Amino acid sequence: MTYTHGHHESVLRSHTWRTAENSSAYLLPHLRPGMSVLDVGCGPGTITADLARQVDPGEVVGLDASAEVVAQAADHAARAGVPNLRFEVGDLFTLAYGDATFDAVHAHQVLQHLSDPVAALVELRRVLRDGGVLAARDSDYGAFTWAPADPVLERWRQVYLDVTARNGHDARIGPALLGLAHAAGFDDVEVSSTCWTFADPGARQWWGGLWADRVRFSRFAEQAVAYGVSDADELEQIAKAFLAWAASADGVFIVPHVEILARR
Repeated sequence: MTYTHGHHESVLRSHTWRTAENSSAYLLPHLRPGMSVLDVGCGPGTITADLARQVDPGEVVGLDASAEVVAQAADHAARAGVPNLRFEVGDLFTLAYGDATFDAVHAHQVLQHLSDPVAALVELRRVLRDGGVLAARDSDYGAFTWAPADPVLERWRQVYLDVTARNGHDARIGPALLGLAHAAGFDDVEVSSTCWTFADPGARQWWGGLWADRVRFSRFAEQAVAYGVSDADELEQIAKAFLAWAASADGVFIVPHVEILARR
């Protein structure tokens, strides 16, 4: 599987910012102490650790395809003192768990990076217990919006959409989650939506800076050049546009997400 973002520091800078509160709040009311949870595509494990605190003493497993990232997640959990949590390297299409193992399965911004999200959901459904809940949240890059308007940032969006399409992924998958869940065999699906908003000076500097670095240094940048979608000069212009947006007192950037709670 090709992961568009890769694991450059600028990518992990974003992933380690994520918490259950800012990324999985729609799931939290449905968690109870003693529940078992699988967090697929867990990355550096910051959300996973929060979920483990919610269901303590229930067992929580964080799963990721990258051994390097899993090691970082395990270190974070150890430092945070979360004893009911472990991390494993694995493939979400062929989970090494029996049928009906978990009370909840969580996937944050995972399905948009898969070539066959329905097959992934079928496998995630398999490991859910009867009455269990699958929680998935994905964005829609086509619906990202920002001010001030900038045609260079519009070009960034197109480059990103072209790269993900070349990888066989759908960066606009958010609104399709309901249909994908139905195709995977879920009948009871609740849909909601929330946004990340970056508007105060600190948030603008953080968001604009990490995307400037992604555009320059991450696997996304390497793929954009390798696929002939962009070149180094254009990517540098895009990076500078992100920094200019971040420096604007009028800067606002909104990232919409669609969330589903699908019950087995």
